[in-house]
Amino acid sequence: MRRREFLGAVGSSLAWPAMVRAQALTAPRVGYIWLGDKGTDAASWAGLRQGLADHGYVIGQNLIFEDRFAEGHIENVPAIVAELLALKVNVLVTVGSSVSLAARSATSTTPIVIVSGDPIGSGLVSSLSRPGGNVTGISLLASDYSSKWLGLLKEIRPNLHRVAALWNPDNPSVAREVDQVRVAAQTLGLEVSAFSAKPPDIEASFAAISSGGYEGLVVTTDPFLEQYAARVIELASDRRLPAIYPFSTAVSRGGLMSYSADLFAMWRRAASYVDRILKGERAGDLPIEQPTAVTLKINMKTAKALGLNVPATLIVAADEVIE
Repeated sequence: MRRREFLGAVGSSLAWPAMVRAQALTAPRVGYIWLGDKGTDAASWAGLRQGLADHGYVIGQNLIFEDRFAEGHIENVPAIVAELLALKVNVLVTVGSSVSLAARSATSTTPIVIVSGDPIGSGLVSSLSRPGGNVTGISLLASDYSSKWLGLLKEIRPNLHRVAALWNPDNPSVAREVDQVRVAAQTLGLEVSAFSAKPPDIEASFAAISSGGYEGLVVTTDPFLEQYAARVIELASDRRLPAIYPFSTAVSRGGLMSYSADLFAMWRRAASYVDRILKGERAGDLPIEQPTAVTLKINMKTAKALGLNVPATLIVAADEVIE
């Protein structure tokens, strides 16, 4: 290599970090709030990260990503929102109705991309097609498929009579899910009782479920429960309690069965809202989407440990069966 070419190559390599720094200084800033601990949002964060990459964003280069974790304490969320707004984030990404409501209460101007159970029922927006204001995103609307949870549980345990439902009574979206479960229970001739899944109550709730003679468990979609999924699965296993979960990752971790939207796919799609807002579109003009695919997963090893015979019809209907 001639001297001039060598110096040119060296100069280019030295300029590259400076270019990256310059990009970072002018890059848009996105704030992300998760109710639980860092790492308990693996599927959600992986989907969001993939979605951002799909749209050409490289975190640390042309996008600054400010993630914050409330560590299971909803009372921490207002301070986290205030911190991110002080950093002048271009978009806030929030998970769950409670966190999203706290964000919307703090700002009417910064765009908010939500992944929430029931945006209308919780009062976040008045319409999915025309949300208005500064909120848009993805709606789980788990109440639309939560009515099937009991039927699936009864298929795998035909002698089911009494079912416990874990929920967060402070979450309006989950309240609608529990209402749907109770309607389904009447149709199936089952008795359903709801028990608090708020972190301080989980152990006591399982003690009451165990002593109450319940034969099955329904876990609702509250973010608290996703954070404490490992403990809930362990407690259900210890009590030999067949359970159905609203997040598919529970099955790979030992849960019996899940019937839920694909969280990875949902979050990957949520990234498109972030992209469109960063490119100039108004959050309130972007219709809130609902997941089109709901998947059934079954852990056969767990079923065997519980002494359950999974019907062939249920195995055929499942999207994934873990042996």
